Amino acid sequence: MLHKNSNQSTRSRERRRQRRRVKSPTLPIRLHVLLWISGILMVMLGARLFYMQILQGSYYKSAVRNSNTYTRTTNVQRGLIFDSTGSALVTNQAHKAVTYTKSSGTSSSDVYKLANRLSKYLTVDTDNLSTADQEAYYLANTKNYQAVLKKIKTSDADSSTEQYEKALRYLEKHPSVYKLTASQKNSAQLYTTMNSSYTMSTTYLKKSGVTSKEIAEIGEHLSQLPGIKLSTAWTRKYADDDITSLTGSVSTNGLPSDQLKTLLAQGYSRNDSVGTSLLEKQYQSALAGIKGTTKITTNGNKVTKEKTTYAGQRGSSLVLTINYNFQKKVQQILSDNYSSAGNTYSTGVYAVVMNPNTGAVYAMAGIDRDPSTGKETVDETGAITQAMTMGSVVKGATLIAGFLEGVITPSNNTLTDMPIKLAGTSAKTSWFNKTGSANQSLTAAQALQVSSNSYMMQIAMKIGGFTYRSGAHLALKSNIFSKLRYYYNMVGLGTKTGIDLPGEVSGYEGSSTSSDQGKALDLSYGNYDEYTVMQLAQYMSTIANGGKKMKPYLVKQIRQTTSTGSLGKVEYTAHPTVQSTLPVTKSELNIIKRGLYLVTHGTDSNTTAKSLGSETPSISGKTGTAETYYNGNSTTTLSFAGYAPSDNPQVVVALGINGATDDDSGANITMAKEIFSAYWSIVKNNSSSN
Repeated sequence: MLHKNSNQSTRSRERRRQRRRVKSPTLPIRLHVLLWISGILMVMLGARLFYMQILQGSYYKSAVRNSNTYTRTTNVQRGLIFDSTGSALVTNQAHKAVTYTKSSGTSSSDVYKLANRLSKYLTVDTDNLSTADQEAYYLANTKNYQAVLKKIKTSDADSSTEQYEKALRYLEKHPSVYKLTASQKNSAQLYTTMNSSYTMSTTYLKKSGVTSKEIAEIGEHLSQLPGIKLSTAWTRKYADDDITSLTGSVSTNGLPSDQLKTLLAQGYSRNDSVGTSLLEKQYQSALAGIKGTTKITTNGNKVTKEKTTYAGQRGSSLVLTINYNFQKKVQQILSDNYSSAGNTYSTGVYAVVMNPNTGAVYAMAGIDRDPSTGKETVDETGAITQAMTMGSVVKGATLIAGFLEGVITPSNNTLTDMPIKLAGTSAKTSWFNKTGSANQSLTAAQALQVSSNSYMMQIAMKIGGFTYRSGAHLALKSNIFSKLRYYYNMVGLGTKTGIDLPGEVSGYEGSSTSSDQGKALDLSYGNYDEYTVMQLAQYMSTIANGGKKMKPYLVKQIRQTTSTGSLGKVEYTAHPTVQSTLPVTKSELNIIKRGLYLVTHGTDSNTTAKSLGSETPSISGKTGTAETYYNGNSTTTLSFAGYAPSDNPQVVVALGINGATDDDSGANITMAKEIFSAYWSIVKNNSSSN
């Protein structure tokens, strides 16, 4: 049995080997087929490469050279500007426009011919056409250029650029050669604008004032005007003529020359409109929006493909803290009362109304005046650009310095008002105690009430390490100026407030050398350094809100702009910003607040703003008068800063009349009274205001 099984096993293995030998010939056949197919494909690929690289190589190289991809941008509408109540202050007005898009490979000669052709149908403004532009246009005519070259000395060694420069120099010396007619100047302006544009960029040739006749004639001849299109442009439309002195302006002839390189580096085109001042400039990136983009592929001069890659997004809109009806009312109040101050030599009057708890500005009004002509101009931003010597209104800051230096305390702050008589100088006195016959003991609060200069000078001398004796030589520490200014800066005086507008100034500091130390006494009662009205508002707000120096701001929201021009989704909301906190105690600050209350409600005969005592809600504040000069003429700068209600401040009013001649007019107090009254009637019940 074992032998039989062994034979069967051997036969089985033999049969399997035979089957494998029978099947094995089919495998090489498949491989051969695959190899043949691969070979054929390789031959075809090689043939194709031979055709492309050898037989047609020059064609494809030329095609690559001539094929380019460009990105064309499309302008979008600029964002709008609204006041705190939602009223539109600055909108956009659509106009028919004419644009030009330069194609790839367009030469100056092509542009010259196109400009002359288009000039038959389109008239543009030539006021900005320069002499260089006229010369370039004249030489763009080949006949003119050759005629000029014949009149100048050139050599075969001169390059084409050198020849052209020589031609320009010739024209500069012979302006009569290229004198252009009005029609030629029109063509020259078109040529200048078109020739300076980038390849595939779209340039406005005329943004507004395009007539129906121009539209019809250009439309009829578009096939003869390559690159020219009838389009739409937008210009700014304002609520009234004065609004730009608050919102700012937008360029109308492309990028401003003084910002050209910076804006080009940021991706703007030469013919873009951008904000040039104030809010339009400060918030340019938000208002501008995002341009639409189209990818364009060309082959030679022919556009082979256009694809919109981004539709663009119109600019975002600004919502201001300003209530414009109130703003106009404050402006009117200044105008109505300005002349009563005796403004013969005055250079301006400015006012700021602010929320002391948030820094939101409700109104910022002003008048710039030229004393030589008497011309007055609306100048709201003079509140941040025009500094003046404010006078006694800053005495609250001197008391803060005294408390923080420890020279007075809540329990020990009584000093005697008396003439300050120092060696080598005339007596320095308070307004009510010129001779010393009205010497009296005053607390810090009473010193504010009667506006004591003597009290403030004694504070400065104590801070400066000097013990006053009548007839003594003044010897203050060398850091007296820096110390006083350090404390004034704490409340906002003499330093930029940080408001969201360009152009703010920090004010003016008088000389502070050792020979000027006597001026430190003048500084202590506000008759030396110069401050802006916005700084005055920030200073009074710091006292009113309990010691927080708030950053003023004009834009409370940035919102998307809908297709209908209304306000859309909120993108940004301003939040109150505390720049610093006064390190004073509550009792110290309460003494200063008590003094400001007494300024308007005190019973002393020397109380400086009694006429405000009957106002409701209650007003606390401080008046100021400073001795100033204009061209040798003696003047007085009048000021005021205060808040209301006295026990729960909601609004601060600050103002300054620079260089009045009637210091007894009370114009500053009258203006303040009317502004407070207007605030309660116009702004208080408006829930949209900050």
